[in-house]
Amino acid sequence: MFKFIKQYAEKIDNAEIYPMISLVIFFLFFVVLLVLVKKMRKDRVTELSNIPFDKEELSNSNL
Repeated sequence: MFKFIKQYAEKIDNAEIYPMISLVIFFLFFVVLLVLVKKMRKDRVTELSNIPFDKEELSNSNL
């Protein structure tokens, strides 16, 4: 797949290394994000998923 993308990136005038750098940064960001989410504890996931239903936060937001 990378070879396919690289082939089309080389056809663009004045495109050398910058598209490859941006592609690598893009994929690295999402790989790191995936690793962080996979390593997250289950109780933290439950806590974060219940944030919209927390009544204390709702009462404090109505100033």
